Amino acid sequence: MSPRTLLRAVMAASAVTLLAACNASAKDPAAQNAAGPELVLITPSPVGVNDFLKLAVQGIEDSAKKHNGTQKVYQSTDPASIQQNLAAAVREKPAVIVAVGFNFADAIAAEAERNPEQKFLFVDSCTTKPFPNVTCAVFREHEGSYLAGAEAGLLSKSGKVGAVVVLDAPQFRRYSIPFGQGAEKAKPGTTLAPLFIGGANPFNDPARAKALAATLAGQGVDHVMGAASAAGNLGVFEAAEQGGFFAFGVDANQCPASPGQVVDNVIKRTNVVVGDGVDAILGGKTGETKSYGLKEKGISLTGLEPDAATSQCVVASHPDVLAKVGELRDQIISGAIVVDDPAKS
Repeated sequence: MSPRTLLRAVMAASAVTLLAACNASAKDPAAQNAAGPELVLITPSPVGVNDFLKLAVQGIEDSAKKHNGTQKVYQSTDPASIQQNLAAAVREKPAVIVAVGFNFADAIAAEAERNPEQKFLFVDSCTTKPFPNVTCAVFREHEGSYLAGAEAGLLSKSGKVGAVVVLDAPQFRRYSIPFGQGAEKAKPGTTLAPLFIGGANPFNDPARAKALAATLAGQGVDHVMGAASAAGNLGVFEAAEQGGFFAFGVDANQCPASPGQVVDNVIKRTNVVVGDGVDAILGGKTGETKSYGLKEKGISLTGLEPDAATSQCVVASHPDVLAKVGELRDQIISGAIVVDDPAKS
């Protein structure tokens, strides 16, 4: 069995194990006698190998420890189970219910209106109508995508970059449009070709992601942003390995999944956002929306982190590129460069 096949087998086994725990309470036995608040996290899908959701779990666990409380995690599988898990959590009346993902928008709005005393933390999206008991935490992914695009532009030999994205929707265009803009900023004349997975299961379709990445390579694209979820990015990385081009990951450091092919990653620190949000709510601040980008350290690149040298990312061997991208990061943080949000255009 090849190392890559073994890696995928381990990931699959992990996904099955967590799937079996769907809708089950996951309370830390060591915290049974904790005097602090009860916290509940609800995910839109099984955690499995999803780095974004794994960080959310870490965030709720860290918050429970910090406040000497308890925590539970409910993993949903479809829209029906999202509503069921949210309703079950509300019946428990915990101090804070944390929901992660745009999929919860309608369900949280309904529950928040019916249960004005229940406090909610909505991560990675927000309800259309504001509620005093719903605190929202959103990311400016477009800032990180812009920097990743700058790396792609500086490293590209063909002058063509691309993106494989789960859906052609405003929220997810934050990974494609700014990627092209960053590339063009770093090397004028660089062009972007985005493709979108779509279909019935866009967040878990590595075969489709692989095919689209291969299509881009056939068009001369040599650097591809893989915003295809954890499962989908495995397809992008496999195509990159077979096609001899380079890819970018998301949410966490995905470079070890395909050393030598993944240039860098747009990191979303879900754990930090969950921790900050829980702290604010327990401290009496509710109903606010906070945006996390480069300045708030909710978004970053693996290559710009202190442990970049051991990350197995391709960009770690290009200090000149990292120096230029670091300058762009500082300009975004200072406001000298404003990266437009495709979700608001």
